[in-house]
Amino acid sequence: MPEHASEVTAAEIARLAGVGRAAVSNWRRRHDDFPRPVGGSDTSPTYELAAIEKWLRDQGKLPSVPLYERLWQRADSHPGGVPAALRIAGSVLMLMREDPRLAVHYSAASDGELADRLPAELESALAARLGPDHPVRLPDQLDEAVPLLRTAVKFAEDVGPAQTYEFLFGRYLDANPRQFVLTPPGPAELMAALAGERPGSVLDPAGGSGMLLRASGATAAVHAQEIDPELASLTALRLALATDPTVRVRVATGDSLRADAFRDLSVDTVLCHPPFNDRNWGHDELGYDPRWEYGFPARTEPELAWLQHALAHTKEGGTVVMLMPPAVASRRSGRRVRADLLRRGTLRAVVALPAGAAPPHGLPLHLWVLRKPHPEHRPPAELLLFDGAGIPGSGAEKAPWFAVSSAVLDTWRAFDRHGSVPDRPGLNRMLPVIELLDDDVDVTPARHLPPPAADGGAAELETVRDRLAQTLRRTADMAPAPPADGEPARWPTTTVGELARSGILLMRAGGGGSAPPDSSAAPPAVLTEHDVIAGGGPTGILPPGRPEGPADEPVLLEEGDVVVPILGGGGVARVVDAATAGAALGRNVYLLRPDTGALDPWFLAGFLRGTANSRQASSFATTSTRLDVRRLQVPRLPPAEQRRYGERFRTLAAFEDALRQATQLGDQLVQGLYDGLTDGTVRPG
Repeated sequence: MPEHASEVTAAEIARLAGVGRAAVSNWRRRHDDFPRPVGGSDTSPTYELAAIEKWLRDQGKLPSVPLYERLWQRADSHPGGVPAALRIAGSVLMLMREDPRLAVHYSAASDGELADRLPAELESALAARLGPDHPVRLPDQLDEAVPLLRTAVKFAEDVGPAQTYEFLFGRYLDANPRQFVLTPPGPAELMAALAGERPGSVLDPAGGSGMLLRASGATAAVHAQEIDPELASLTALRLALATDPTVRVRVATGDSLRADAFRDLSVDTVLCHPPFNDRNWGHDELGYDPRWEYGFPARTEPELAWLQHALAHTKEGGTVVMLMPPAVASRRSGRRVRADLLRRGTLRAVVALPAGAAPPHGLPLHLWVLRKPHPEHRPPAELLLFDGAGIPGSGAEKAPWFAVSSAVLDTWRAFDRHGSVPDRPGLNRMLPVIELLDDDVDVTPARHLPPPAADGGAAELETVRDRLAQTLRRTADMAPAPPADGEPARWPTTTVGELARSGILLMRAGGGGSAPPDSSAAPPAVLTEHDVIAGGGPTGILPPGRPEGPADEPVLLEEGDVVVPILGGGGVARVVDAATAGAALGRNVYLLRPDTGALDPWFLAGFLRGTANSRQASSFATTSTRLDVRRLQVPRLPPAEQRRYGERFRTLAAFEDALRQATQLGDQLVQGLYDGLTDGTVRPG
């Protein structure tokens, strides 16, 4: 194999051929002429791309390679590596964005002409757009990059230069998930909105991939510093392509705390997602640094060092929004800095996001909103505390992100505009600063917000009790009648796989699809694996789409579909109702859409839930159990008999839903009584 030939994994082969990964595994086993692995590992081998394409084409499984896949293949096989390919392609795309007519000239030029003229043109354009000290370093010779550049220009003619680079950069980040800690688009947009609309100049001292600055809407200048030189160069190109040409873009490489590249800079807004829990932030070297206006941070408080660095670069009246781990709000080692931030009115709000909003996903991260005070202005007397976990969702499920983001923004804007906002138990509260200046100076929102049940007191709990009593009576009425004795059945059976092959049902796997990137309409919710198991409504959100040629459409549910999760041992199957119809199908869930003239959906779902059925169709790994849906068995019964069984299964499902609702109401009543008795809103009686 040539030294720089591109290699692909089984997942990438599946994407090329438009099939699932299981199909690729079958080809490897059944076809002796399938190309042999050339790299990777035993569990995740890689294959030579050219050999795979030839085999797929010979088998009639590869009519054509989409242009966006061809573009990524050229970037992935570049001799200098993907980052070098992205620097070259991004520089050319930046030129195209400034002068779209260049696409015609580049297409008409020969390979030699392009290789000769581009280096000087790119260096000149980069210096003009990013400044003379920009971090984008290009090779002296571009001969090997000409095929990549031609493909990038061709793709950009259809979707635009900025979208082309976003596709390439996004693919690179997705391929290296453990190398970078990224700020998701939702929290990034929320942070930018909290800072205010259309700020003039914005700084991110821990620039990362540039997501915060891209979302900021800056009108004059964006500045970023990133310690990783490779990522800094790619982020500089991203910002150059994503911002208006009139916006000044400056990206520096280095450690912002130890070697501040923007020492004399003051901006309107600072947005920052600093590195968490980094004990080696420079504590020993920076003891007398003038940035520690609010107190010298302890070695264990790197986030408070980043916060003061951000404030040092903010104009009076300017805003800082920081994404912080929750421990910063309460660690004793940081209480003196927190106290001074409160006394001087710099810390204006602390927002607790629901767990899972940003990495690390197991923690409910906080957003700190700070305002650099005017010396002549009186410090504000109150701090806004907001707990996103208190936003009601569907049943026991957490609220979707758009509901969290809207609630946070509405509350902050009212507080910022009017200086006050009504307190809502369990959600938000305006707390006098003087009450926080105790021995702990703990600004964790959940520790200062009364629980929602306390708002209604005994009357609210009486309502919950009445609903529980009604549900229990309904559950008792719905309890199945005593079963009649019978002999073990000897039905002829078929499998789900056979039913799918015969066209009696359609089988689809979930997990694909994305929201339209430019659509103003709300994307469909996603029915996740957890939703199916818990019996709740859809709680997931489709990821934003990228300009990758053909739209990646999600699998949308219809009323009467049967959904089956494939992890965890089986034993769960659910018929989609009218309320869930229209949602997208989530990962690790299979959809079975029966032809109702030949197969009753309730009959199908009921027999799929049999314990013996799920056991014989499951495979067992070291740490998990996986269900092979195709192997699940279904009796061959006439339609009338199917409907008779289906009706009984339907009543069992309704009984199960009533039991689940009774459990939720019982939990709510018990916790509400505990909370009411302990906070005094309910008396023992």
